[in-house]
Amino acid sequence: MTRPVMITGAAGQLGYELQRTAPVGTPLLAIDIAELDLTAPTSVDDFIAEHRPSVIINGAAYTAVDNAEAQPALARAVNVTAAATIADSARRHDARVIQISTDFVFGGATVVPWRPHDTTAPESVYGVTKRDGEMAVRAALGDNALVIRTAWLYSAHGGNFVKTMLRLMAERDEVRVIADQVGTPTWANSLARTIWAAVAHPAVHGVLHWTDEGVASWYDFAMAIQEEAVSRGLLVRAVPVHAIPTSAYPTPARRPSYSVLDKTDTTRQLGTTPTHWRINLRHMLDELADA
Repeated sequence: MTRPVMITGAAGQLGYELQRTAPVGTPLLAIDIAELDLTAPTSVDDFIAEHRPSVIINGAAYTAVDNAEAQPALARAVNVTAAATIADSARRHDARVIQISTDFVFGGATVVPWRPHDTTAPESVYGVTKRDGEMAVRAALGDNALVIRTAWLYSAHGGNFVKTMLRLMAERDEVRVIADQVGTPTWANSLARTIWAAVAHPAVHGVLHWTDEGVASWYDFAMAIQEEAVSRGLLVRAVPVHAIPTSAYPTPARRPSYSVLDKTDTTRQLGTTPTHWRINLRHMLDELADA
């Protein structure tokens, strides 16, 4: 009998996309907090021992970036302790772990896309805990661990920037969006397909990056969302969108000012080709329009 692929964080936007993009015939073991407390080592080990997954895609995470500043212990429990627990059990039961991480592990001023082996320097509790989670998984599993970092994730499922902008643009006469933070919007469906490519390449290990192609500020992203949404009837009108600096919208957690990720190694090792973020935004909005 073929061993299943275990997906944690199954109820989230990435978990949703992983389930619907899984290769035909792949046995899935998709779980969320209701099925298994990942911070309970005995429960995790018993579960993995019983189901014997060949690969564990750890998409579970504490992602409330600003709340993490006030709840560092909770963020560490989910992003570090749970990741280490999964990795330790995976080692005992011969499973590979693909750990999903984030651009928030980087910090400092740069205008060059971050490479997988660039020095990390997280500037938030969320970033620190995700970096430490990466390290815990790799320390436990060595060549049987793969970290995939991504950024600016969105999907038709769950909460994200795209859906927030659609709501605000429908409710307000104008919106203000930060223009001096730059990265790459990434459709969770695109990331999910890349993760499945990684599952199919069991020798690939270490750290890889994946986002869609291209570069944008949050302001650019918001403008594109409005334009594409109006053309699909998801918004009945366009409202003024004002570009503001980060200093005009202070938050508890500090965000990376430049979080473009270099995907060269991923493309070479997995044979994947990124699609421009604007094209994938259209695909996601088409889903919302059809729904």
